[in-house]
Amino acid sequence: RRRAMAIARQVLCLSAFLSVPHARAEPIRYSVAEEAESGSLVGNVAEDAGLTAAQLSARRARLVSEDGRQHLGLDRGSGRLVVAGRLDREELCGQSATCMLPFELLLANPLQFFRVEVALEDINDHSPVFPEERVTFKILERSDPGSRFPLEAARDLDIGSNTVQAYSISPENEYFSVSYGGHSVNDKSVELTLEKPLDREEEAEMSFSLIAVDGGSPPKSGTTQVNIVVLDVNDNAPVFTQKIYLGQVLENLPEGSVVLSVVATDRDIGINGETSYQFSQAVSQTDNPFTIDSISGEIKLTKPLDFEAAETHELSVRATDGGGLSTVCKVLVEVLDVNDNAPELVVSSFSSPLPENTVPGTVVALFTVRDRDSGANGKVSCALEDQLFFSLRPAYKNYYELVTVSALDREETAQYILTVTAADAGSPPLTSTQTFTVDISDVNDNAPVFNQTSYTMYVRENNVPTVFVGAVSAADADVGLNAKVTYSLAAVQPAERPSCSCISVNSENGHVFVLRPLDYERLRQTEVTVSASDAGSPPLRANVTLRLVVVDENDNAPLVLYPAQDSSPPSSELVPVWAEAGYLITKVVAVDADSGQNSWLSYHLLRATDPGLFTVGVQSGEVRLRRPATERDTVKQKLVVLVRDNGKPPLSATAALSALLLKDFSDVRLPHGSPATEDEGGSLTTYLIISLVLVSVLFLISTAVFVARKVCKRKELKAGHVLYGADHLQSGLADAAAAGTLPRAYCYEISLTTGSGNSEFKFLKPILPSLPPQHCAVGQGPDDEQDLPCVPVSTEDMAPDNPGTLSAGQFN
Repeated sequence: RRRAMAIARQVLCLSAFLSVPHARAEPIRYSVAEEAESGSLVGNVAEDAGLTAAQLSARRARLVSEDGRQHLGLDRGSGRLVVAGRLDREELCGQSATCMLPFELLLANPLQFFRVEVALEDINDHSPVFPEERVTFKILERSDPGSRFPLEAARDLDIGSNTVQAYSISPENEYFSVSYGGHSVNDKSVELTLEKPLDREEEAEMSFSLIAVDGGSPPKSGTTQVNIVVLDVNDNAPVFTQKIYLGQVLENLPEGSVVLSVVATDRDIGINGETSYQFSQAVSQTDNPFTIDSISGEIKLTKPLDFEAAETHELSVRATDGGGLSTVCKVLVEVLDVNDNAPELVVSSFSSPLPENTVPGTVVALFTVRDRDSGANGKVSCALEDQLFFSLRPAYKNYYELVTVSALDREETAQYILTVTAADAGSPPLTSTQTFTVDISDVNDNAPVFNQTSYTMYVRENNVPTVFVGAVSAADADVGLNAKVTYSLAAVQPAERPSCSCISVNSENGHVFVLRPLDYERLRQTEVTVSASDAGSPPLRANVTLRLVVVDENDNAPLVLYPAQDSSPPSSELVPVWAEAGYLITKVVAVDADSGQNSWLSYHLLRATDPGLFTVGVQSGEVRLRRPATERDTVKQKLVVLVRDNGKPPLSATAALSALLLKDFSDVRLPHGSPATEDEGGSLTTYLIISLVLVSVLFLISTAVFVARKVCKRKELKAGHVLYGADHLQSGLADAAAAGTLPRAYCYEISLTTGSGNSEFKFLKPILPSLPPQHCAVGQGPDDEQDLPCVPVSTEDMAPDNPGTLSAGQFN
């Protein structure tokens, strides 16, 4: 686990190194003696890194070591690098010639990386130690002077000059001397050298101390007791067939597998020629994965080997004969790698979520891959399954970057699950995978969208205030505040026509209300612009047109235009007594300010002096004779015509008119006078002409006053008296024509002759008015202003007629 943590920290350090383009290329190096006291100063890393102490504190400087252990500490206030704990070079680096403690100085805001290496200097804190406290040599008495007897060298955990430098014998012995490393430069073997022949009879045994001294200051030493037994016969030591044995072992070989066999021969016979094998005492038996058969010399495995832990093993085998003579050989075992380790993928940094407006090429993750195998088994390649929006990019050595390659859209994909597969080149290859879940955070890149391109809502006129008429709705593809939609009425541009201020929109739900009662005759429809805005920064908005249509109600009674009801005295229609059934007497003309069926008018005879004499056209309003008139009929007939619209409930108005039944137009019979004599005939005709002229003049004056008051002075009238709107002129004419209420001018030609017993009344075709493009502005304010046509005047009405004949305009 410690090894895994060390690897992870190495990855973190290297990722920091890759993330900082301006990191220092050369490491900062220091040295410190092992076993230095905690708090001892190593160096000022702030000065050497070109930083200030304030920068260390502000940028949260910290130390990251490869093995995860904090051997050193950083004082952010001063930038001093101090010893944080016990530093034992032998524990940290073993017998390595150099002991380096690498670590990284990481700073944030911005991220910066410095490589620091501290060399741990050895001190002489270990004494030489011999493998055995007592060593016994059995030496033939016939051994020649100069014979050498190998000794187990003393081990000193220190290095360099602090390790073993010399050996000596105490007390000095005349027969033996000690030699150290005399064969080659790197030879550190220790041997006893026989200086003169031995004499068993004179001295069968001897004993002395072998002292190993290191080169420290002060020097330290170690001692072992050497016993010499002088033998009489055995003068040949075993001899190995090879000085160095080489063996190769697959790392996956099971326990008990034979690595190799060593062979030593002894020219002696008997017990002196019997050879036994054992590992040298210098080889630790606890960690040794090998065992040797003492008789056959076979070296076997006690546990499987691990190539990743150690690529080679060096063994020392001693062969001893029955007489106590021995010799040593070296065995080198090379461990062969097999593909037994899958690649390891370690993530150094990972950014999630990503904003959807992340530019292509942004680094999402940094990771490293490694395989503890060697050769092709340790060669690793990485692949990304989905490379549509992301891809892998080699960064440095075995580091890879996961980067974006195209624009992201959260509304299309809110989360990406990316799988990186690392595979080695072994046979069969081993793989490992790492999954990255990348969430995409929202940015305000979508404006609200209404569910309709435009809205049309209806409200009946005379509505109650704040009546609900409908709702607008807009949706935003974003999320959170970016998708929170509020509604409002868009401001009217100065160049645009002001809209009706009677509409309100609820900002939360888009409900549309009409704030005040509306009058269809003043305002038939209006348009406003509704704006939907989200809560993003900056906010996005969308507009839609809302058309409010006012639905007409039957709130206006019919208005009788002809005959005028406010004229005094009322005019009378002249009817000859010889008129046949169906004779047109007059036409009642009325209009209704409402629209649709509320303006469809029907005419009915309500009352009459002689109801059986007259009939009224239901649709046209024409008053005609039902039967021929006779002299027995009353001369002056009074009629009341009911004009009723088609609303629910219907509204109505009445038109009062009178008719004079005359034999001829020179014979005027007054309704309440006595019969005229022959002498009064001429004066009666004169009076009748004067009366007709006066009636015509009064009618023209009343008509002019009525038109001026009803049309051009809109402020003095109700909205219901507006006849036609500018934008509904054609439809209004069509409706009135269908109802028989068009204000047509009828031309009547009357020929009156003095003293004549006959009179002529001719009904001509109606004269359709020409409508010049004139407009009158009526209303109370900007909301009520509408363009309405003025009362048309036909050019035919202004033209002079034939002498003796009343024109249509003069008659009306």
